[in-house]
Amino acid sequence: EIPGLLRWDTKQKLEKNQLLYKYKVATNGIIAVNEPSSEEKYLGQFPVSFGAIAPFMADLDTTDGRGNVYYREDSSSDVLQLASDYIKRGFPETTFDPSSVVIVTWKLVAPYQAPGDHALEEKRNTFQAVLASSDSSSYAIFLYPEDSLQFYSTYSKNGDEKIPAMVGFSQASTNYYFWENPGSYNVIANDEESIRNLHKSSNAGKQGVWVFEIGSSSDSIVPAKISNILESLESSEQDQEMTSKPFMSDYGSTEIRQQYVTSSTDSTEEDQHHVTYSVPQLAAEDFLTSYQDVTGTPSTESFYSHQDFPTAKAPPRQFHVQQFPPQQPQVIDVEEFDETGIVFRYHTDIQQTCANNRHQCSVHAICKDYPNGFCCSCIAGYKGNGRQCVAEGSPQRVNGKVKGRIFVGNNPVPVMFENTDLHSYVVMNQGRAYTAISTIPETLGYSLLPLASIGGIIGWMFAVEQQGYKNGFSVTGGEFTRQTEVTFLGNNEKLVIKQKFSGIDEHGHLTISTEMEGRIPEIPSGSSVHIEPYTELYHTSSSVITSSSTREYTVTEPERDGVASTYTGVYQWRQTISFDECLHDDSHYAASATQQLSVDSVFVLYNRDEQILRYAMSNSIGPISDGSADINRNPCYTGTHNCDTNAICRAGSGNRFFCECSIGFRGDGNVCYEVEKTKCQHEREVALGSGGAFFSREIRIGHFIPQCDEHGNYLPTQCHSSTEYCWCVDRDGNEIDGTRSGPGVQPPCLSTAAPPVVIGPSVRPDTVPLPPGTHLLFAQSGKIEHVPLEGNNMKKNGAKALLHIPDKVVIGVAYDCTDKMVYWTDISGPSISRASLHGGEPTTIIKTDLGSPEGIAVDHLGRNIFWTDSQLDRIEVARLDGRQRRILFDTGLVNPRAIVADPMRGNLYWTDWNREAPKIETSYMDGTNRRILVKDDLGLPNGLTFDPYSSMLCWVDAGTKRLECMNPNQLGRRKIVEGIQYPFSVTSYGKNLYYTDWRRDAVVAVDRMNSIEKDNFQPHKRSRLYGITTAFAQCPGGHNYCTVNNGGCTHLCLATPGGRSCRCPDNTVGVDCIERN
Repeated sequence: EIPGLLRWDTKQKLEKNQLLYKYKVATNGIIAVNEPSSEEKYLGQFPVSFGAIAPFMADLDTTDGRGNVYYREDSSSDVLQLASDYIKRGFPETTFDPSSVVIVTWKLVAPYQAPGDHALEEKRNTFQAVLASSDSSSYAIFLYPEDSLQFYSTYSKNGDEKIPAMVGFSQASTNYYFWENPGSYNVIANDEESIRNLHKSSNAGKQGVWVFEIGSSSDSIVPAKISNILESLESSEQDQEMTSKPFMSDYGSTEIRQQYVTSSTDSTEEDQHHVTYSVPQLAAEDFLTSYQDVTGTPSTESFYSHQDFPTAKAPPRQFHVQQFPPQQPQVIDVEEFDETGIVFRYHTDIQQTCANNRHQCSVHAICKDYPNGFCCSCIAGYKGNGRQCVAEGSPQRVNGKVKGRIFVGNNPVPVMFENTDLHSYVVMNQGRAYTAISTIPETLGYSLLPLASIGGIIGWMFAVEQQGYKNGFSVTGGEFTRQTEVTFLGNNEKLVIKQKFSGIDEHGHLTISTEMEGRIPEIPSGSSVHIEPYTELYHTSSSVITSSSTREYTVTEPERDGVASTYTGVYQWRQTISFDECLHDDSHYAASATQQLSVDSVFVLYNRDEQILRYAMSNSIGPISDGSADINRNPCYTGTHNCDTNAICRAGSGNRFFCECSIGFRGDGNVCYEVEKTKCQHEREVALGSGGAFFSREIRIGHFIPQCDEHGNYLPTQCHSSTEYCWCVDRDGNEIDGTRSGPGVQPPCLSTAAPPVVIGPSVRPDTVPLPPGTHLLFAQSGKIEHVPLEGNNMKKNGAKALLHIPDKVVIGVAYDCTDKMVYWTDISGPSISRASLHGGEPTTIIKTDLGSPEGIAVDHLGRNIFWTDSQLDRIEVARLDGRQRRILFDTGLVNPRAIVADPMRGNLYWTDWNREAPKIETSYMDGTNRRILVKDDLGLPNGLTFDPYSSMLCWVDAGTKRLECMNPNQLGRRKIVEGIQYPFSVTSYGKNLYYTDWRRDAVVAVDRMNSIEKDNFQPHKRSRLYGITTAFAQCPGGHNYCTVNNGGCTHLCLATPGGRSCRCPDNTVGVDCIERN
């Protein structure tokens, strides 16, 4: 019995702390509020005869380890607050403050299957129900984490047909003398399609979260009605986003150590379990309960206030760990009423999540949680399986030992050896592996020459990968076992080779142990062996790789009497490779299940003087080919390129390629030199415990681990893996104020680090003259591109780069239609520059006293530029040549970004995506009459545009995922499109709006009149697109009071509606300037 938990009978007033209802948790995805019937009577039926809360009612099977069911009651403040937040999200008007919650989790439960049917054998579901209660009302929350529902119907023991699961509520029926009157009920989902969409949809504005009022003054169930998914952010490799936050790190399972649990079955009631345990009273993030390690020391970190979250400004500190003394046991009755034999069980295994397993990933990998566990994946610039990662294109070394017991020919005495050294060196960008085995006696050495695949396994590991295919290291991370059986045809000799690869050691080298046993044909001393190029098929299936082939080799014996005899030998090769595969991530299935290894330039040699056996070969892996077509012969795949050994060969079309230095090296790719680690790389390795003997590799929950890009710079967005809070950082890793976003929300951070300058021939930073007409100009990091417009359509085949500035990070773009000049902001310098569309070199007009200049606007009538600076938190104005700077605003700004001008009316508009209070503001161009134009229902207002012809102000919001417009002089706003992905900037022309999207790496055209997407343009090189503007063929008609003679001002002329203000620049000492309105 749970005090104050749930008032289901709404006709009875619930008194505080009143002992009320005994609830019963069933494996079949329901919580019964009163005595249930047997499962034969209720499965497949709805409503049921008893009071039931059904987050996923179906015939579920938890026998033989097929999932577990957990529950707990929690009244900690953090848990109550999270429940309250979810409920208030769905019912914004409520003042609900829960006094207690009960959390029930069905974890990895299986469907019941008809005998002989195995279609759903591997499918598992995880979902959760939370019951929250106060003095006056009760609510239920259903949570369905992303990808946690793998089946939607089950067979029933009551019949042969498949029955869809049921989600809903049912009140108990009323029994009269001769009939039964069913109670009221609510069906939320009862077909496969609606069940399938539970984790994608919501009635509370957050994916996978469903909230219902189940006890109040009303007799009925009241669902929340916030239908738009405000935070349905998509997952990607660079952006960590969230659906429903589970009420525990493992979706709510109560992890209680054995010392807290005693369990017994009461023999007086056949179907009832009495579980006695003490519940530690702790404060925790979300609905997390205490995990305790094997030593008995609690290891859960607690997160309370804003300052608890570590940032780069305030380094991570050790979070306070609460101690939980044993409390008096309390008894909770959990009754089982199905025939599976088990209602629930406790276990002491900690849920495998990134939070407690981050140390299992490479320091060069990211960790991602999945419903059933976690997976590691190497970051850009590295290759491997996530647990082991090496720099792409970097040479690799393999060290190990070899032992064997091999019979040679008909010799009855085996050659035995052990502790023999094996060393291999791999030029990864050529896929060429050189392997040497030392101290092999001459009686054996020549006879081992045909077995090049002893070292060939290393060639497979680092074979050159054709697009869409993976070599052995990408699949296994160099952690696997290999068993090979070689059968020599003719005399039927057999040799068994066992090899174990143990990953990367502390010196950065792969380790291998090899054992050989059996009999091989004898090859005479002094002979040479030639092996033709060959191919081999590798078949992958569920952590096992198999291959088999038949090989020929040619033996040339030493000359005798001037004649060297030659013969051909044949053997069959069968091998099995076993490795640990991360099955939670489906992306590993993207690689073909069958791949072809092509081996050429095979070289084998035995040196009798040094007793060294040598193998060398070049390897590439790709699609199955008979070799007849001249395909995949790009120099990158054949190893005939001229890239440095510390470089990556990037294949282009045909025989084209280019060289790119590996991580940790700089140069033009033909020559690469080593560089030192960056501050971010050093801090990351220390945080992950790889900083040498002084740092433990054991990672504590709650530590912040900085994220670096492929060049070692801080990623502009940093996230705490435990709390899921994210924030923006500057180039030194310091947090930028006002950017911290709630769990799972990605702030639109900008990278201030320019890409490294490539040594060697480069493109001159001159503009390419544009043809006549109107164009779109948009920024793509180190360049500005243009797309011509024909009417309202993008002429995509005419798109070209306007300007290459590879050492810059261009953000904002604006256009002066009078002089045909493009202006842009660069946050890597930082600087503000301009260039003529008629051609010529760009000019930097401002390069001092800037922090992070982002948005930029041109007043083509008054001949001024305006810009926002999100680091200095101000808005400035200057003449078009950068002179006469004046600060318009330096208060009330947190993250100012987009800015646009309306020169004819003398107005200025800008956005501020401050996470605490996003807003769109306006003022006159002289800075007077400042006011907030929009502040409600904004998330991350990134882009802003003003159409001079329609007088419409439009913006894109990466938080609400909407494009909206309004007339600044009228009330009301219009949603043009919803559900867009991650917009950054926007511009207008004619009836269309054009915005750049970070997720799609595209310019998207939207018909403003009909509210539909019309077209999109994706540049050839995929990367983030930033600012966009319209380069009008002719300036819009009109003028302002600054158009003629600078408005009579000595310096800055700033237009206002119906007038202008003459203003002096800042720092006007010794300047004869007159200010007047």
